[in-house]
Amino acid sequence: VGLSASLIPFLEHDDANRALMGSNMQRQAVPLIRPQVPIVGTGLEAKAARDSRVQILAEGDGTIEYVDGKEVHIRYDRTEADRLVSFEDDLRVYNMTKFIKTNQETCINHKPAVKKGQRMKKGDFLTEGYAVQNGEVALGRNLQVAFMPWKGYNFEDAIVINEKVVREDLFTSVHISEYELEVRDTKLGEEELTPDIPNVSEEATKDLDENGIIRLGAAIKEGDILIGKITPKGESDPTPEEKLLRAIFGDKAGDAKDASLKAPNGVEGVVIGKKLFQRAKKDKNAKIREKASLEKLEKVHEKNTTDLKDLLLSKLQTLLKDKPSLGVANNFGEMQIGKGAKFNAKNLATLDYANINPLGWTGDSSIDDPINTLLHNYNIKYNEELGRYKREKFNISIGDELPAGVLKLAKVYIAVKRKLKVGDKMAGRHGNKGIVAKIVRAEDMPFLEDGTPVDIVLNPLGVPSRMNLGQIYETVLGWAGLKLGVKFATPIFDGATVEEIAQYIDDAKLPTFGHSYLFDGETGERFHQKATVGVIYMIKLHHMVDDKMHARSIGPYSLI
Repeated sequence: VGLSASLIPFLEHDDANRALMGSNMQRQAVPLIRPQVPIVGTGLEAKAARDSRVQILAEGDGTIEYVDGKEVHIRYDRTEADRLVSFEDDLRVYNMTKFIKTNQETCINHKPAVKKGQRMKKGDFLTEGYAVQNGEVALGRNLQVAFMPWKGYNFEDAIVINEKVVREDLFTSVHISEYELEVRDTKLGEEELTPDIPNVSEEATKDLDENGIIRLGAAIKEGDILIGKITPKGESDPTPEEKLLRAIFGDKAGDAKDASLKAPNGVEGVVIGKKLFQRAKKDKNAKIREKASLEKLEKVHEKNTTDLKDLLLSKLQTLLKDKPSLGVANNFGEMQIGKGAKFNAKNLATLDYANINPLGWTGDSSIDDPINTLLHNYNIKYNEELGRYKREKFNISIGDELPAGVLKLAKVYIAVKRKLKVGDKMAGRHGNKGIVAKIVRAEDMPFLEDGTPVDIVLNPLGVPSRMNLGQIYETVLGWAGLKLGVKFATPIFDGATVEEIAQYIDDAKLPTFGHSYLFDGETGERFHQKATVGVIYMIKLHHMVDDKMHARSIGPYSLI
């Protein structure tokens, strides 16, 4: 089975069609700001989180020296032999990914998973977030569920949700939208980014910077100016009133019109990022500045590569110490240091370490192996420095690559917090999907004999015809896990049996297979029949009502 199918507990009790849906819908999960590890898993959640390579892992044993919301400092325990072959310091600084937009317009945000002074082992998680918690995949939340009809509101796969779930932000997610505006060279002249927009109030432009781009941290709502731009307009015969206004206020307003980018309908959020891309200007002063910048960059690059090579040579001399050579050749077979010649500072300095045969140092593996590790680490470090130099040189000399006719490109990133609302799609891991149809006050939800209101009410008719009984097994075992304070790993095709589940239910002193009497939250009366109650793992999917809702008053018939 694939990765997502291997994360479905009791897969063997689900029909193949529903298992396929369950697999696909896990890929559509939205990362929540408060995710939870499932009580009933398959044991592969930690493996999936580790192999995703989204989180930062400790590269060796060490101690956390400093931690904040943006970075983690860890001092690794290293021997002298480790230090000899490495170009890294004992103290490593890891920068976390903060609020980065994904292609699905969700948000990657790392949080520290460690404390200052904590001891770490190799492979331990330093961060969490983005659907990973406690080193395990955490796509959704564990909810107290009742399988029963509720006033027709969960008819045909609709879902009834407790308002507490919304209020406590259990299914709240952050979404990032990108808005961009191009500055073009028109027939009438160049457009311009500016906060000085004709016939626009100062109040509307108070948050724009000198480039006309809205400041970071600004709260925006629909219609607000995100990027201020003016574009030249053709001269028309001005009326006497316009002539008078131009005479009084200058002619700025006369030859340009507002072409700003405004926040579209329904958008309300906070500006968390902005970028301005532009071509490198090629006037005389710009060329002089470019030349000076390139010379400075060249000097820094030269110093960095020289320092790196000097460090390599000192490490090699420590390792080789007048040992005789077996004959060091380059990758083309040309001899660089003859057989029997002793290694010294002079002949080691002549070698091209990016192009060297790993065989032929001394013949002693206790020396040759560290040397080859050292050269591997050197080449990694050298290529990092070379890449940095080439990128910076490209940015200085060419600038940003923009399409023909585009002089500048401004981008603004807006973060929006979305709570769970009516119309959002939710699903379990067994293909049991549905749409939130009603959010009910906690006091009106069905409650158990001890007064606990359930979090979610699902329709029992969604189970038999679809033959995804895994959700019932999960519900019952999940309740036992919640009561006992334990988590279960029930591997697919080798999961817990009915007898084992019954034993855990018994240990937790819960009713057999979760069959409980529920009481109507509105009247307080007991429902006639028992219902299956338990804890089910639910995820919020990417199909959200805010993206789907569309309305228009007028427009062409052909618009679909």
